[in-house]
Amino acid sequence: MSPLVPLVRYQSALLLRSQRWLAPVLLYAALLGIGVQQGQPVLDSMGYAAAGLLPVAAWLVRICVTQEPEAARACAAATAGPARVHLASLLSGMGCAALLGVVGTAYVAAVSDPASGDHQVAVPLGAACAAGLIAAGVCALTGAAVGTLGSRPVLRTRGWSLALTALAALLALVLAPSPARYAVFDLVTGSRTGAVHLALVPLGAALALAGTAAAGACALSARRR
Repeated sequence: MSPLVPLVRYQSALLLRSQRWLAPVLLYAALLGIGVQQGQPVLDSMGYAAAGLLPVAAWLVRICVTQEPEAARACAAATAGPARVHLASLLSGMGCAALLGVVGTAYVAAVSDPASGDHQVAVPLGAACAAGLIAAGVCALTGAAVGTLGSRPVLRTRGWSLALTALAALLALVLAPSPARYAVFDLVTGSRTGAVHLALVPLGAALALAGTAAAGACALSARRR
């Protein structure tokens, strides 16, 4: 077994017991409850659900990075290494966000109309779910990158890190270079004609972005220990 697996389990158990996950999960549930209604076009709703996941993912990663007491963090770092401990906390937050993405996509598929925006063209539900899951993954990874760069050890001041994380999450949804914007845009534009586009290129870009952010933060955590 990889030495990283017990660390991820430990971080996930901390998150579960702390109940700090409750606020972002309730936020995502509220976003779905407000923005996804019975009978709406499935691709539009998939795009909305994916977009709402981005700030929630950033929040969850921030929680996992900061949830451990300093003394406990120091003990874990002394045993397994600070970079590995930090990576485990990032993976715990990403995993929780990914689980929310799956649940959100399933909910959208259950209540939405598998049709185009004008309800004239049928949309294959299986293809729509695949596109929704990919878009949710893109947004979760992009949000995780935002949360990684907005938390310790990159930013240590709590006030600035919160403000910059919130601003970066907003910009990641609207600025053209963001893979999340392209993934959501593909769903929304596809809904006009009933065409399903799989955002594979944005998914690759989001993986690279999240991986680079995680590698940089882990390396920095080892230097700043």
